[in-house]
Amino acid sequence: MDLLPAEETLLVARKHGFRFLKLVNVDEESILAEKPFGVDYGRLENGLHYYVRSNSKPRMRAALALAVKVGSVLEEEDERGVAHIVEHLAFSATKKYTNHDIIKFLESIGAEFGACQNAVTSSDETVYELFVPIDKPELLSQALSILAEFSSEVRVSSEDLEKERGAVMEEYRGTRNANGRMQDAHWVLMLEGSKYAERLPIGLEKVIRMVSPQIVKQFYTNWYNLHNMAVIAVGDFPDTKKVVELIKTHFGQKNSSVEPPLIPHFEVPSHEEPRFSCLVESEASGSAVMISYKMPVGELKTVKDYRDLLSELMFLHALNQRFFKISRRKDPPYYSCSITSDVLVRPVKACMMTSACKERGTIEALESMLLEVARVRLHGFSDREVSIVRALLLSEIESAYLERDQVQSANLRDEYLQHFLRNEPVVGIEYEAQLQKTILPQISATEVSKYSEKLQTSCSCVIKKIEPRATATVDDLKTVVKKINSLEEERNISPWDDEHIPEEIVNRMPNPGNITQQHEYSNIGATELILSNGMRVCYKCTDFLDDQVLLTGFSYGGLSELPENDYFSCSMGSTIAQEIGVFGYRPSVLMDMLAGKRAEIGTKVGAYTRSFYGDCSPSDLETALQLVYQLFTTNVEPGEEVKVVMEMAKEAVRAQERDPYTAFSNRVRELNYGNSYFFRPIRINDLRKVDPLKACEYFNNCFKDPSTFTVVIVGNIDPAIACPLMLRYLGGIPRLGQPILHFNRDDLKGLPFTFPATIKRELVRSIMVEAQCSVQLCFPVELKNENVMEEIHYVGLLSKLLETKMMQVLRFKHGQIYSVGISVFLGGNKPSRIDDVRGDISVIFSCDPDISSMLVDLALDEILRLQEEGPSVQDVATILEIEQRAHENGLQENSYWLDRILRSYQSRIYFGDVGTSFEVQDEVRSRVRKSLTPSTAQLALQRILPFPCRSQYTVVILMPKKSRLMLLKSIFNSTQKNYGIEGKILVGIAAAMVLTLSLWRYWKKGTPRS
Repeated sequence: MDLLPAEETLLVARKHGFRFLKLVNVDEESILAEKPFGVDYGRLENGLHYYVRSNSKPRMRAALALAVKVGSVLEEEDERGVAHIVEHLAFSATKKYTNHDIIKFLESIGAEFGACQNAVTSSDETVYELFVPIDKPELLSQALSILAEFSSEVRVSSEDLEKERGAVMEEYRGTRNANGRMQDAHWVLMLEGSKYAERLPIGLEKVIRMVSPQIVKQFYTNWYNLHNMAVIAVGDFPDTKKVVELIKTHFGQKNSSVEPPLIPHFEVPSHEEPRFSCLVESEASGSAVMISYKMPVGELKTVKDYRDLLSELMFLHALNQRFFKISRRKDPPYYSCSITSDVLVRPVKACMMTSACKERGTIEALESMLLEVARVRLHGFSDREVSIVRALLLSEIESAYLERDQVQSANLRDEYLQHFLRNEPVVGIEYEAQLQKTILPQISATEVSKYSEKLQTSCSCVIKKIEPRATATVDDLKTVVKKINSLEEERNISPWDDEHIPEEIVNRMPNPGNITQQHEYSNIGATELILSNGMRVCYKCTDFLDDQVLLTGFSYGGLSELPENDYFSCSMGSTIAQEIGVFGYRPSVLMDMLAGKRAEIGTKVGAYTRSFYGDCSPSDLETALQLVYQLFTTNVEPGEEVKVVMEMAKEAVRAQERDPYTAFSNRVRELNYGNSYFFRPIRINDLRKVDPLKACEYFNNCFKDPSTFTVVIVGNIDPAIACPLMLRYLGGIPRLGQPILHFNRDDLKGLPFTFPATIKRELVRSIMVEAQCSVQLCFPVELKNENVMEEIHYVGLLSKLLETKMMQVLRFKHGQIYSVGISVFLGGNKPSRIDDVRGDISVIFSCDPDISSMLVDLALDEILRLQEEGPSVQDVATILEIEQRAHENGLQENSYWLDRILRSYQSRIYFGDVGTSFEVQDEVRSRVRKSLTPSTAQLALQRILPFPCRSQYTVVILMPKKSRLMLLKSIFNSTQKNYGIEGKILVGIAAAMVLTLSLWRYWKKGTPRS
């Protein structure tokens, strides 16, 4: 039986909203619809599945994918990593395209590499994704033809493979850091006894370096069969039938040369005895405990299956609520803890609990985690806990239902991918909302709590602790398990103690303010209100998302105004305040108070501004504004929570000191910005000097005076409802008799730094478990006041040009990097209306340590060539197209409009009329775009960067430093050649001494990488 809602019911619900959505009366054994909802779905004669759906978000765009049920688990021993190599080669060369022409073509139509053209290889599948404009008739056809090339025409020649090895090798090297090693170790431990454990998608270094084209080609030919593939197209299509015809045109004539291969099923054995692991990772960011419970991936076919899924979600949310509250206690067993559930590999999923704790705190953390699950088994969750979780899930499905016609095409594409790859039903958000509205109130606390029976140490449990230095053993972990099991058997665990939760956020309703001035800005569709307390509020009503309202408020004056002796204390103000609670309530209490509401408010104190920001449902706008009111009218006072905050901060500093990249990034800042306290990294000694009282006083003053704040609100606002709320909660914030932190933007202090006037090239050597290398090449930027608005637009376009050209040279031509980033910093001077703008532009990439200097020179050569010869016409056309497509997409997003209006208020040409400021910025953008040619781009590169670029720059390269053990080994080898037996004896004695002081661990595995 296909369970889909009646059309009449949906029309009524669409009209009246979620609260009028009718409940459904269904048998739990009823079968969910097998055919995916809302899509043209079928199969070509050659076996290819297709999904085509019309969706107008965003306009004139299409999200495409080619899904292949082929992953690393299918590889033989000499093929380990080949599935991932095939994915790389697809973008490199096919029968129709060569030399990365696919990437160049897609970028030429505005589909940026990485963001709009990408692929991922996992254990069980490979997915190629494109996000392309379709405002020209031929673009969709061309994009589909590229996916068709991927399906059967990938070229695997010796030349192609050699060009791509370097990029794949660099991606592999990027996984050899601490996180990668820890992930690999956990993967192997979890999947021990199955082929999956030995088939990490990234593969083996020796295969990446040495595999032959013949082996790669054979794998591609054997497994890439149309019967195991699906093409998905979701976009702003006027006629889906025509899209289906395009798919038939490009794919229909293709036939796999052999019978479709049977995709093997690889079992992951279960185990009753828990597995234990004590991993010592010298570069770990901290101590952690992971408890995983493996279980088979269940089918989702019936209404009962769906109910079981909802019950599992409620359990996870309820347990996470407890974990959060425990983490906010005095002397908590961990700093953070959470539980998630996800599919590991095709046959197995896992519930994973992860905690981050203090050093030497892993045993205490493990005991607390196991104890809480046992507590649920003995006493269950309370009705109140489950009602809070139920309200949360109903709020989420209501939001999804209200925005059902505004879903991004990429999100719908992902649903159909899961239908093909995992057989997950797609029943449509309307019916899913009906199901949840019907079922969630029926799920009791007892039913939710029962899920804890699956989380026992006898149920394929894996327990792992990670530490930078060994303090706990496997026997210690086993002792904890026995202790908790014994307590549970004896029923010697007390019930959960719920704390009292206030009902109202604002105890006494404020007296509303009034509007002293009102301005309409028709060019941006916005209204500005000046309130009686001096606060300026600008709101714009949109229909992009029915269940979204975004807001940001800012005031000038931030950390740059602080003297050095106050800086470290006050810079910790936000962190301390967030832990104590910035709205008059502890975070654990506020979490329950906001149950079922979609309203969030955060704060930020930056160099030049203080700001609050938020996201809420239109129905919860009052709650969000109440939080803003509380932010301004309550004081944060340091209490016992400060101790935990400072411990966490110290752990973070220690973790940075263990991280090889910390010395690198610290030296980059020191070299480029000097040893200013503002840029200097925080040390343990700095934390000891932090005055919590001063930190809280500063934070309180940052959000005290409403007259200094400008607030921008964008989203689905009904002014008749929203304006009275703004007057009550924003206008009701008391105006102070004496201004606090009231600054003129032109009088702010700039950041104290001077970029080096000459060339600086430095190596930073850091001891590493495995060799890593990172490069940052940096150029100073100074934009003159008279043309600064135009120059800022040029910087944006030129940074995209540099990124594109660096990829073409360093990856596509020389094949020696995986990716490159361009970082722009323009905050060196105060945000004055009259001063020049200072900052820098950086080129950042990782690479093989042995060729890092050569790649720096190649990058400099290319930048110099662009300065001396200019980019090509096609280069300029490509970056203009990428910028225009991003602009078009942004015009359909609330976040884009919020940012544009904020920048109009913060523009140097703003003198009270935000409409004019907005208009001028638009005109400047248009003017710069029209003026951009190869010659003007060349002149801009000469003007904005040092010319020639080789005359002034800094480059810092992170290189591995040999440990004492490795150094002695190299000395020993040298001694053997030159100094005979006496040298050997001396070096042997020295080596023995070092070995008594040091224990070195080496890990030899790779990380799954998308």
